[in-house]
Parts: sequence; C-alpha cells; structure tokens
Amino acid sequence: MDNLTPPQRSRNMQAIKSTGTKDEVRLAKALWDLGYRYRKNNKKVFGRPDITFAKYKLAIFVDSEFFHGKDWETQQLRIKSNRDYWIPKIERNIQRDQEVNAFLVSENWTVLRFWSKEIQKELEVCVARIEGTIMLLSVKG
Repeated sequence: MDNLTPPQRSRNMQAIKSTGTKDEVRLAKALWDLGYRYRKNNKKVFGRPDITFAKYKLAIFVDSEFFHGKDWETQQLRIKSNRDYWIPKIERNIQRDQEVNAFLVSENWTVLRFWSKEIQKELEVCVARIEGTIMLLSVKG
C-alpha cells in the first residue's frame, strides 16, 4: 500500500532524472579531468548511452539498481506496493538493457555498464576499467 497520495507519488516520480544523474556526472567529470573527451546521451547511438567514445566505439551506461533490476530475483520480493506496475516495468528495463547490449555488440561497439553504487563507492576502479578498455581498443583500432 502506497503511503502517498496519487498527486504526491506523481510529483516524486517526475523528479527522478533519467539523464544527468549525480553518478553519471561524477563519472563524466572524472573522465574529463583525466583529459578524455566524450559525448553524453548521444542520440545517434542506439540506446542513448550515458557516455560514448565514438572513436573507440565504446558505450558506457550508469544504471540505477532499482530501475534496472540489480539482484532482481531477490529484490523483486522487496517491492510491496504497486507490484503489478513495478515488476513488469523493471523486467522490461532488464530486457531492454539486454537488447541494447546485443545490438551494440553486433555493431562492433564495446559496452560497459556500471551500477550507480559502483560509481559512488569505487569511482577510481570504474575509471580504471574505462581507461583499460580505451587502451585495448586503441591498440586494436
């Protein structure tokens, strides 16, 4: 049972950003400070990755744990209200992520996905993984 009124819930949901989240910005700024230049939310790339390096065909996504279903088998049991809405929605998000990954890989893109918590807790590790991938791709290219 939702403890907010429908207008309150609507206002809360409208405030959730789909692009430019704190974690995306933290990752982007860290890469920028190291001298990497990229595109954010590039509409020309299928799935509109959060960060793209077109030169290397590298697409980076920063996914929120709730909306993208991290540990979905156990987490879906924690959803108590409006299960008829949330469970299919999140399962469709998971499926869409897989479809986007498959399409980009079929177009010779490299896809990296990070959970928001990874960016919050291990930013340096995430940046190092991106740098390592760029180095590998630059040697290949």
